[in-house]
Amino acid sequence: MKRTVIRIISGAMLVLSGSCADSILDKDPISSFSAQGFYKSTSDAQAGVYGIYNAMQSTFRGNFAYWGEGRADAVETNHAGDPFALRQNTLTPIITSANWNNLYTVISRANYAIKYIPEVFEDETSALRNQLIGQSRALRAIAYFYLVRVWGDVPFTLEPYESVQQDLFLPKTDKEAILDQIVDDLLYASEFCSSSYGGERDRVLITRGGADGILTQVYMWRKQYGDAIIAAERVLDNPLYSLVSISNWNNMFSAGLSSESIFEVGYNEVQTNLMRVLYALGSDADYFPSQRFMDSFEDGDLRRPKIWDNTQVQPRKIWKFFGEGFNDESADPSANNIVLVRLADILLLKAEAHARLGQNQEALTLLNSIRSRAGLSGLDEEAATQGYGDVTAAIMHERSIELCYEGHRWFDLVRTDKAIEVMQPINGLSDPRNILWPIHEDAINRNPNLVQNEFYR
Repeated sequence: MKRTVIRIISGAMLVLSGSCADSILDKDPISSFSAQGFYKSTSDAQAGVYGIYNAMQSTFRGNFAYWGEGRADAVETNHAGDPFALRQNTLTPIITSANWNNLYTVISRANYAIKYIPEVFEDETSALRNQLIGQSRALRAIAYFYLVRVWGDVPFTLEPYESVQQDLFLPKTDKEAILDQIVDDLLYASEFCSSSYGGERDRVLITRGGADGILTQVYMWRKQYGDAIIAAERVLDNPLYSLVSISNWNNMFSAGLSSESIFEVGYNEVQTNLMRVLYALGSDADYFPSQRFMDSFEDGDLRRPKIWDNTQVQPRKIWKFFGEGFNDESADPSANNIVLVRLADILLLKAEAHARLGQNQEALTLLNSIRSRAGLSGLDEEAATQGYGDVTAAIMHERSIELCYEGHRWFDLVRTDKAIEVMQPINGLSDPRNILWPIHEDAINRNPNLVQNEFYR
């Protein structure tokens, strides 16, 4: 993992050394960077793609939790700033998580790569050419997917910024049109990315399985359940992926690169993230488990002692990403990889899709594969209904436990239209317009064609 990430960073630096700006919303043109002049060889093309992964590292180092967990019901906080604003639903245009610049850096670098990689290869059927473009399109798709889920309609471009003649100040594009492009990008990646790069690279680079996993998430967001099942089946049929044992459950996150991992953003001692500060810094982490979350476990769930510090009456430490018993009070940044997609997520999404189509037996088989690993008895339709209301609700509860703190809970509440129902008693969320984030004031001030999201005007 460390060698792979260092190679990614090194390649990224080659690209960055000639660039004075990456964001499509910056006023200053990228006058010192000639992408056409940079992309001369296959190694240049690979370095350009690694530069996109480098931007992913900056993007998700803390925001994966702020965007995906901070406004949901599994966390509590004692910290000011973003943790408090998100938990109390007092978002403003100056909070850090309202800044989308890093996502647009990912998009900018991807657009350069997608445009200029073809010029390196004479043969349009070259496997390397098409898998590099596939990785670039998948990474662009991930960035846009976060943008539309967090902010809704956003500025949209598929072109790199290279000339003052280009329209720099882009207005918003309808999120559904952006989602259409996200699907196109991921379908391309599913077709042309390598099925395997070998070893550790299968987890930190986008493979076909990675593209299919993200595509499953996108289809579920759009409530296209039949398409989600088809994409998920490609993941489940992929021999790269299998569930780890419960004894290795924490190791998926503390060590990374497990057989259950489909795509993770790689970090090391140089490129670090905020995982420790977010979750594990003794009594001073950004987040700790809410009482609602702790009370939601079934008796005998083997994951419970692996998720938070069970030795404390009022837990202030989440163990999940560092291992049971973790007790390092250091505030140093973390070198853990951030797992964005894993097999349990896809299994449960497929189960949910089946349930929403009335295919409860298929749904329960998938649900029970996750419950069994956790030491819980399998559910039939009657037990699911008695315990949770129906099969779909049982699956959503299982997602809240299995995938806790990984950056899924808020998006699950939003896409299932449960955000207001769940969060109103907790923080007063009541207006559907308030579900989106505000656009950061820096973006509003730079771009005269950009209109603040309605709730925050």
